Amino acid sequence: MTDPVFEPVRSQRAFDVIIGQIRAMLRSGELRPGDRLPSERALSEQFQVSRNTVREALRMLEISGLITLRKGATGGAFIAKPDPGVLANGLSDAIQLTAISLSDLTEARLWVESMIVRVACERMTEEHLQALHDNVEQAGKLSAQGDWERKAVVHIEFHNLLAQATGNPILSILMRSLTEVVREIGIAAGPATDDVTLRSRARLLGHLRRRDADQAVAEMEHHLRRLHEMWLTGAYEGSRTPR
Repeated sequence: MTDPVFEPVRSQRAFDVIIGQIRAMLRSGELRPGDRLPSERALSEQFQVSRNTVREALRMLEISGLITLRKGATGGAFIAKPDPGVLANGLSDAIQLTAISLSDLTEARLWVESMIVRVACERMTEEHLQALHDNVEQAGKLSAQGDWERKAVVHIEFHNLLAQATGNPILSILMRSLTEVVREIGIAAGPATDDVTLRSRARLLGHLRRRDADQAVAEMEHHLRRLHEMWLTGAYEGSRTPR
């Protein structure tokens, strides 16, 4: 590929202009994953700004997951490959920084997870079903061992596995963002020491195996509403969840 050519920065917000031009080239396809950006010196000349300004812009692009910075003779700034994890974390941070209530979160989960369950019933493979089965089995073993904290983590991962079964990366990113918020609430509330979720998971797996979307959705919605009530009423000892 030929080196991208950037326009000189004419604004006092040089930092934002640099990032904006690079983002625009990514959207247009002029820059693609794996492409190497010009050196800091070349970028500073093209943008007509200091190298420090270029360096800070590149650092922000790296934090956002759009580029990777490598050191050494073969190093430089490279357009990163898409990383759903970075996108999910960014969305999760945005959700947590917004003034949301527990009711807002549960309502969003009911909508999103109901859709995910229906799509998964249509598209999931035997491998997906096995992964879900293994997850529930692992949670059962941790419950028997009294390892409530690790069991809670496994329970949350079940939702991410279910989203992956849809084959839609956007749904997976959205679900991972929501489950990260749920994880934070779970930490504040404290782990549950009962097997209510395990029993619900067993019923849900049965519906999924039969591709019974209506029953699977009903089970998921019942579980999410019950969990909401437990958090809302402080059924978990030491709960500090939002009301």
